[in-house]
Amino acid sequence: MKAFLYGMVLQWKLDIRSRALLITCYVVPLLFFAVMGGIFTSLMPEAKDTLIQSMTVMGVSMGALIGMPPSLSEIYGTDIKKMYRANGVPMYFGLVSLAFSAFVHLLIMSAIILITAPIAFDAKIPSDLPLYFTTLTAFIAVSLSVAGVLGLSVKNQAKLTMISQLIFLPSIMLSGIMFPAKLLPGILNKLGKLFPAAWGYQLLSGPKFDISIIFPLLLIFITAVILCLFLLKKQRSE
Repeated sequence: MKAFLYGMVLQWKLDIRSRALLITCYVVPLLFFAVMGGIFTSLMPEAKDTLIQSMTVMGVSMGALIGMPPSLSEIYGTDIKKMYRANGVPMYFGLVSLAFSAFVHLLIMSAIILITAPIAFDAKIPSDLPLYFTTLTAFIAVSLSVAGVLGLSVKNQAKLTMISQLIFLPSIMLSGIMFPAKLLPGILNKLGKLFPAAWGYQLLSGPKFDISIIFPLLLIFITAVILCLFLLKKQRSE
């Protein structure tokens, strides 16, 4: 157990030096927040009420869906996997350590948005912060579980980048953070609900804990975890 915890902390320290993670978990989300935060609040003053939630959903989705899968592919699609076997390291270690590291970084990024949005754009702070961080934790976990499926199932880096973007872009455009989801055609509104971002935005923006929103996120999480277990079992047999 001590070695396992040490490995996760080591992975987190290595990721701090990762240029790819720096870009996807900090630079791009925070730059998007700095630019779009001003545009949103200027064109739609009411956007201040949900600016923190919408920018957080965008940042978490980018960090998870675009930042984490390539790192997983580097582990399970290269000789690093053979090193795991040779040294008796559990096959799931790479996934768990990367997910833990990404979780911490995304939580830090979300905290930066929460702190700076009221100062920079007069954004409204969530009324119940403990509930907000509880739901944020759930949303990050679900997003990372989906990222785990992507990273384990697609070995080709170029193809993985394309697929990650094909999932990230519609999940953001159809989530309701850019414009109200009710304005979308019915089929696109339903399509958006297949992604964690739509449910995460509703959950973070809601005034209370809503089980009807938690259930779809839980279903996505359980499905993704089962797929990750299947893919890890497949990795052991290859």
